[in-house]
Amino acid sequence: MNRLLVLETIIEMKSFTKAAEVLGYTQSSVSQMVAGMEKEFGIQILKRSRNGVTLTAEGQAIYPYVVQALRQYQALEERAASLKGLKTGTVRIGAITSVSCYWLPALFKRFQEKYPNIEFVLQQGDYGMIRTWLKNGEVDFGLMTANYGDGFNKVVLHETEMKAFLPEWHPLARQDKVAIEQLTNDPFILVEGGGYAEPLVAFENAGVEPNVRYRIQDDYTIMAMVEAGLGISILSELVASRTDFKVVAKEIVPKVMRPIAIVYREKASIPIASQYFIDFLIQNEKELQ
Repeated sequence: MNRLLVLETIIEMKSFTKAAEVLGYTQSSVSQMVAGMEKEFGIQILKRSRNGVTLTAEGQAIYPYVVQALRQYQALEERAASLKGLKTGTVRIGAITSVSCYWLPALFKRFQEKYPNIEFVLQQGDYGMIRTWLKNGEVDFGLMTANYGDGFNKVVLHETEMKAFLPEWHPLARQDKVAIEQLTNDPFILVEGGGYAEPLVAFENAGVEPNVRYRIQDDYTIMAMVEAGLGISILSELVASRTDFKVVAKEIVPKVMRPIAIVYREKASIPIASQYFIDFLIQNEKELQ
């Protein structure tokens, strides 16, 4: 199992030397472990380049199994630890930006007050990235829209409303509510969903088509672009709660909703620490506003 951990760390650090430092090994021993794996499997797993150490094509083919084996071993260790009470463990989460910024920090703090030695690894991404991480075992569960979680188990935590984001000076900013048809005239900045986008579905349901000029993944970049007058957008209401950008958020008619869900494979295969945190999220779903 140590060899698999070494391989994962090399890929994360893109360096034999840095991986050795992180894991407390000599560079020679790290190189020997990788060489032993390559000899055992009969393939070259890693290659060195100007950009650091990367996986070969053969390495990319087997790497998901390396990650899966490490996570299963982690689950075994944490299951054994759980028999004595949850004392240690790592929770690996894939989440969209609005959830990771506005929900998770406070929840992390409260959970660690009860379980102080639990560590969190948070990866931010769009829906498509989170689905890939789930399939490859890189995260234990995702926090994303339930609408794009087909093929996985889902528990809906909360429905957040999506609103129209406009520059303060925009004519529509004076209205209390904005009809979705009114959002088709301006250049539209689409939050990139990685295969699914609630705004596009809302436009389609209304029988209209937006003038999509930009596709951006980051909510803050989109708000900066809206403030600069480059276009308008539809974003989660969570984003509007903490912003200094000179933009306004207006309710859309009909409402555009995003059901935020816990998305995972089989709960029994998830490490114990993550199972505890999932239960914690469900118990506190009423506080997710």
